[in-house]
Amino acid sequence: MKQSRWKNKMNLTMLTDFYELTMANGYFQHGLADKIAYFDMFFRKVPDNGGFAIMAGVEQLIEYLQNLKFDEEDIAYLRTKKIFNEAFLEYLKNFSFTCDVWAIPEGTPIFPNEPIITVKGPIIQAQFIETMMLLTINHQSLIATKANRIVRAAQGRPVMEFGSRRAQGYNGATFGARAAYIGGCVGTACTIADRDFNIPALGTMAHSWVQLFPSELEAFRAYARTYPENCTLLVDTYNVLKSGVPNAIRIFEEELAPRGFRPKAIRIDSGDITYLSKEARRMLNEAGFSDCKILASNSLDEYIIRDILIQGAQVDLFGVGERLITSKSEPVFGGVYKLAAVEEDGQLIPKIKLSENVGKITNPCFKQVYRLFNRSNDKAIADVITLADETIDDGNSYVIFDPEHTWKRKRISNFYAKKLLVKIFEDGKCIYNSPDLDEIREYSRQQIDKLWVEVLRFENPHNYYVDLSKPLWDIKDALLQEYASK
Repeated sequence: MKQSRWKNKMNLTMLTDFYELTMANGYFQHGLADKIAYFDMFFRKVPDNGGFAIMAGVEQLIEYLQNLKFDEEDIAYLRTKKIFNEAFLEYLKNFSFTCDVWAIPEGTPIFPNEPIITVKGPIIQAQFIETMMLLTINHQSLIATKANRIVRAAQGRPVMEFGSRRAQGYNGATFGARAAYIGGCVGTACTIADRDFNIPALGTMAHSWVQLFPSELEAFRAYARTYPENCTLLVDTYNVLKSGVPNAIRIFEEELAPRGFRPKAIRIDSGDITYLSKEARRMLNEAGFSDCKILASNSLDEYIIRDILIQGAQVDLFGVGERLITSKSEPVFGGVYKLAAVEEDGQLIPKIKLSENVGKITNPCFKQVYRLFNRSNDKAIADVITLADETIDDGNSYVIFDPEHTWKRKRISNFYAKKLLVKIFEDGKCIYNSPDLDEIREYSRQQIDKLWVEVLRFENPHNYYVDLSKPLWDIKDALLQEYASK
C-alpha cells in the first residue's frame, strides 16, 4: 500500500475560533472540564443543489488530532490576552487528546442531516476541535463533490485538475488536488500533490513557451524533440485552425513519425471548443493522426462540458481549473458541529437545538447511521439514523418513514444494512488505518454506482431518503413536546 508522504509540519492547534478557548476557560472555571459530551458534524444542503456529496478529508483530520498540543509559544500568547487564569493555562500545557471519534470513511456518498463525524469526550476537548474539523472536512468534501460532478459530465473522458494557481491558498491547492482525485479526476497539475499524495502530475506547455520562440512551428519542433514520447501541443496561441493545428500536424509528420513516435494530444484553451474540436478532429484524421487526442481547457465546469458534448464536441480529455478547485458555483460546504448529548451520573442526556426553521432543528442522542441496500440490484434505498446501540435486523422487513412528514412510510424487505460511522479514535489513540488514496478513489466510484441514476441528476435530483429510526424519533419528538410546553 502506498502511503501519503504528507505530514503536518506545523502545529495547527491554535487554528481555532477564539470562542473555543473562551468557552474552554469557562468550562474549566465551572468544573466542567471532564464532563463527557457528544458532538455531531453534519451538513444541511448538498452544494449546487445536487443529489449527494462525497466525504473527504478524514486523513488530514486524523493528522490534526494526533498532533493536538499546546506549546510554550501558544501558552505565552494566551497569557497576553489577560483573560485566562494560570490554572487553565497549566491545564492546556498538559493537554492530551482523549476523545473517541467516529467518521464516515472518505469517498462515501453522504447526505444532509446525517452525522458524518461523531466525537465523544471531555467537553473542552470535544468542543475545541470544532474549527479544524469543519475546516478540513468542509473543504475537501466540497471539492470532491464538485470534481465528481465534472467527472460525471465528461461521460468517461478523463478529467485533469488544473486549478492550483486559482486555489484559495496553497493548502487549497494541495488538499484540493487530493479531494479532486477522490472525486474521480485522473491527475493534477500540482506537483507537490504528486510528491506528497501520489496523485499523477500532468502538464505540457504554456502559451509563453510558444511565444518565446521565433515562430509557433519552431516552438512545437523544440517541444517534440524534447518530449517525443509525450508530445502534447498547445494550438491556440495564435489561431487554432489556420496555424496551430496545421503546425502541429507538420511537427507530428516531421519529428515524431520518422522516429517511431505518435502524438499524444493537442490542447485547445480558448475559443468555441465545440466548433474548434470538430474541425481539429477532421484535420487530424485526414492527416493520419486519428489516434491524437484533443484536450480542452479554459474555465470549464460540468454544465459547459455537458453542453459541448451534447453539441458534438470532439474532445477526449478535459483540464478543469478554477471552477473545480474553488467550487466556483457554490464555494461553501455548510457543515456544522452541534452538541447531541451529555453524560450525567452515568446517564446519557439527549440535547437538541430548536429553531423556527425546521431544517435547523438538530437530532439528539449518540447515534449511528445505517445505509440500506436492495439485495436484488445492490442499489442504496435509504439511510437511517439510529441510536448508537440500535441494530437494524435486515433478516426481516423494516419500516422507514419521513421524520418531518411521518405519514409517509414504506416497508422494505430483501435488503441489507451497513453501518457507516467507523470508529477512528479510541481514548485519543488512532485505531484506524487510512486507505491508500487510490483505494479511496475506487471505493468512492463503487459507492456512487450504488446510487440510483435519479440521485445523480444535476438538476432536480431525486431526494434520497435520510430517515430516523422509531426509537430516535420518539426521543426527538418528546424533546420537542417538552420545550413546546414551556
